Amino acid sequence: MAPALSKLAQNQSAIVGAAGMTAALWIIAYGKISNNKRKSAYEEKIQYTISEKKDKKSSKAHVNSVFFKQLRQLLPILIPRFWSIETGLLLLIAGSLIGRSVSDIWMIQNATVVESTIIHMNRAKFKTALLKYLAALPAISVVTNVLKWSLGELKLRFRTNLTHHLYNQYLNGYTYYKMSNLDNRIANADQLLTTDIDKFCESATDLYSNISKPVLDIFIYVYRLTVNLGGKTPSILMLYLLFAGVFLTRLRRPTGRLTVEEQKLEGEFRYVNSRLITNSEEVAFYQGNVREKLTLLASYSKLRSHLRKFLEFRVSMGIIDNIIGKYFASIVGFYAVSLPFFSENHPLLSGENSGQRLQAYYTYGRMLVKLAEAIGRLVLAGREMSRLAGFTARMTELIKVLSDLNKGTYERTMVNGNSITQNGGPNATASSFGPNKGIMCFEDNIIRFEQVPLVTPNGDILLKELTFEVKSGTNVLVCGPNGCGKSSLFRILGELWPTWGGKVTKPSRGKLFYIPQRPYMTLGSLRDQIIYPHTRDDMRRLGKSDEDLLHFLDIVQLTYLEQRENGLDAIEDWIDVLSGGEKQRIAMARLFYHKPQFAILDECTSAVSVDVEGKMYSYCREVGITLFTVSHRKSLWVHHDYYLQFDGRGSYEFATIDQDKEHFGS
Repeated sequence: MAPALSKLAQNQSAIVGAAGMTAALWIIAYGKISNNKRKSAYEEKIQYTISEKKDKKSSKAHVNSVFFKQLRQLLPILIPRFWSIETGLLLLIAGSLIGRSVSDIWMIQNATVVESTIIHMNRAKFKTALLKYLAALPAISVVTNVLKWSLGELKLRFRTNLTHHLYNQYLNGYTYYKMSNLDNRIANADQLLTTDIDKFCESATDLYSNISKPVLDIFIYVYRLTVNLGGKTPSILMLYLLFAGVFLTRLRRPTGRLTVEEQKLEGEFRYVNSRLITNSEEVAFYQGNVREKLTLLASYSKLRSHLRKFLEFRVSMGIIDNIIGKYFASIVGFYAVSLPFFSENHPLLSGENSGQRLQAYYTYGRMLVKLAEAIGRLVLAGREMSRLAGFTARMTELIKVLSDLNKGTYERTMVNGNSITQNGGPNATASSFGPNKGIMCFEDNIIRFEQVPLVTPNGDILLKELTFEVKSGTNVLVCGPNGCGKSSLFRILGELWPTWGGKVTKPSRGKLFYIPQRPYMTLGSLRDQIIYPHTRDDMRRLGKSDEDLLHFLDIVQLTYLEQRENGLDAIEDWIDVLSGGEKQRIAMARLFYHKPQFAILDECTSAVSVDVEGKMYSYCREVGITLFTVSHRKSLWVHHDYYLQFDGRGSYEFATIDQDKEHFGS
């Protein structure tokens, strides 16, 4: 038994190596096999899609010429000017990295001196060398933490610049609406505008540091080693860098694609959760909690499967990275450093005694180890570059979509799987029919539709031609069944949807006002609810005062809200604090404040009593606000002069309201 254990101990290196290789091969093989077998029961029960183009190829992100081109497009956003704080931070990081490298060399040399005094048992020199070493540590610590601060500040400034740029594009006009309602190239803008920006900036900053430091170290150590040991030793390591870099870069190609997919699934999981929050009341009425749980778990299961697949890929790549980037690099380093010491005619080492050769080996050997580590870090930096390629692709896609939408171009997949763009749908036969083919003219105190088709973004034609004219002072009641085109009319009028033909004449955007059935309550004070989207400074510039706001509250019979603590400055969660009828009356007070030429009222008084409703409509006529009202209440006919009735079958009627007209409704 003892001899067997002795042999086992002698061969432990071989056993450890064999066990490690077996484990590595098992991890790689297990990941590939298990990925083909895994499918959650939730995914089998629930299938869904979230605004994805069926014919769109999956995003590919690699470290190639496209990646560097995309990065060049983003750099002017991250660094807006050559002479800027961001440039200063980059220079500070470079200076700190130089300081770190100089500190490393100094510590190598002085640590060797300290160890040499210990070996030679020279107590006096040991104390002197140790005090010298100790005195430099605070300065080295400052250099290290200045580097950390500058990297953190640079990442924060990158994120700030990119966030401001993207939000300027996203909230320019109706771009935010078009992205979620007209264009379906990007399903989860919130994920891109929050998490992805942060990860992109963090990855870009880390990559700058992880590449700059090793490159700087390589130059410094190659120079020092070449001067002292000759060029053969560092040349071997540089050749190894070239080989390992090319080999690992090829293996890491899937990283960018997997990163893009990870962020897409993260955004999808967040979106499914937000849908439940948004529609919680409807789901509760249907008692749909079990069904929604299945959908949520199915979404999470897709994310989990991908994360596990990505984890297994990273572990497999990590094994190869460590072997090639660290351990093989150390072996190559040992071989390279041995060459000058084994050389009998080396000018610096051949005449030295063993103690001096040992000290030289410690000094230059540690430099060579540092060089090998720098080469390893540079090789492994390719992993971060592959991950950055994924985030760069998503940022570039977002910027492209925002640019297209701001130019009036959108892409959308129809139900039949085909795609429509601003140049028309797949079945468009006339050059005058298609998204943005209509003419939009601006003129005060009139709304005129001339042969304007009502078409949804999907290309569904609700009405082939609509022609009518309304001047200021003439209220119009809009009637018809659901899905007949009432909302489509107002979306075209509000410039939310493109016109597919004909000519629309209307006042500018600021002279039209829309109030939906469920009014939007913003975050802020009671005053902010009335003057939205204006700020208090905007209100003052318009010459309006709090007394005016109280007058509007009196008309809609909400003065009791102002009597709460802090009055108009009261800050509450108004969506929950106000009832449905109070929200609708706040929205009418908002209309009185803005006093537009035309207002679109979409069932916006359905929760208000008839007497208060009549008072509000009468006030609109007094101050000259012309109304387009969607409502089924008979009591509102008296406040309107014309009716526009859709039958839901592609026809409409526009006529004067008179005593003989039957007042349908409730």
